[in-house]
Amino acid sequence: MSKVSFEKLLEAGVHFGHLKRKWNPAMAPYIFEEKKGIHIIDLNKTIAHLDQACAAMKQIAKSGKKVLFVATKKQAKEIVSQKVAEINMPFVTERWSGGMLTNFQTTRKSIRKMSSIDKMRTDGTWETLNKRERLFKTRQREKLEKNFGSIADMTRQPAAIFIVDILKEHIALSEAKRLNIPTFAMVDTNSNPKLVDFPIPSNDDATKSITIVLDAICGAIKEGLDDRKVSKETTEDAKATKDATPAVEETPIVEAAAPVVEVVEEVSPIVEAVAIVEEAAPIEEEATPNEEATTEEK
Repeated sequence: MSKVSFEKLLEAGVHFGHLKRKWNPAMAPYIFEEKKGIHIIDLNKTIAHLDQACAAMKQIAKSGKKVLFVATKKQAKEIVSQKVAEINMPFVTERWSGGMLTNFQTTRKSIRKMSSIDKMRTDGTWETLNKRERLFKTRQREKLEKNFGSIADMTRQPAAIFIVDILKEHIALSEAKRLNIPTFAMVDTNSNPKLVDFPIPSNDDATKSITIVLDAICGAIKEGLDDRKVSKETTEDAKATKDATPAVEETPIVEAAAPVVEVVEEVSPIVEAVAIVEEAAPIEEEATPNEEATTEEK
C-alpha cells in the first residue's frame, strides 16, 4: 500500500487535468471523468503507478546509482532543488543544454573547466591575472555554475531520469530514450504516457501536486540509500570480526598405527631328491639266424 493516501492526493489537487480540447487520447485509460470542460484523473491509478515508480527508484538507489531530476518550469524549480539536494542527487532546474546526456563528454569538459577556475583561486594563480581576465573568468564561472553546478558530482551517465512535464522537457526525454535510460515522469492529460517507462498520471502544474509526488519519490530513494548503508556496514563489521578472530591452529590428526604383525612363513624342509638307481637287468642278446645256422653245421 502506498504511503500517500487518496485523501492527501485529493487535497493537493493531483486529480485536476487540462481542458478537454487539450487532451491527449493516449491518456484515456487514466481519466476518470470530465467535469465542466476539465478532465479529472483517476487517483487510484495514480497511487498504483506511484507505488511502482517508488519501488523501482528504491532499487536504483540501493544499487548506489544516480538519478537525474529535470524540472525547468517555474512551479517546480524551487521544489525540486530543495527536495533533491537533501538526498544528494543531481538535478537540472535551469535550461536543459542540448546533448547534456548524448554528448556527455563535452558536458564533463565544461564541469572540469569550472573546477579549474576554482583551483586558480586556491593555488595563487588568480592573483597573477589582470582585472579584465578576472572579470571574464568570474562571469564564465557564474554561467557554468548556473547550468552545470547541480550536476558537478555526476561523473557518469545517470541510471534513471525523473521529469516534471514531458512536453516542456521533450529534449531531455528524447536523449534518455536514445541512451536507453529508464524514464520516470509526472504525466498530465495533455501528454503521451507511452513515451515514459514509469508514468505517474498527475497534475504537473500545481505546486502542491508536484510537492506530494516528489516527497514520495525522494522518500523511496532515501530508503534505498539507508538500506545500502546498513548492508555495507554489516558487511564491514562481519569482515572486521573475521579479521580480529585469531586463527586456531589445527592440531595434526595422528592416526593410531595398527600393530605390525610379522608374518613368519613356515619353511618346509627341503627334501633332496635322491637319484634312484634302477638295477639294470642283464640284456640277453638274441642270436641272429646266421649264427643259428653255423651252430647246426657244427
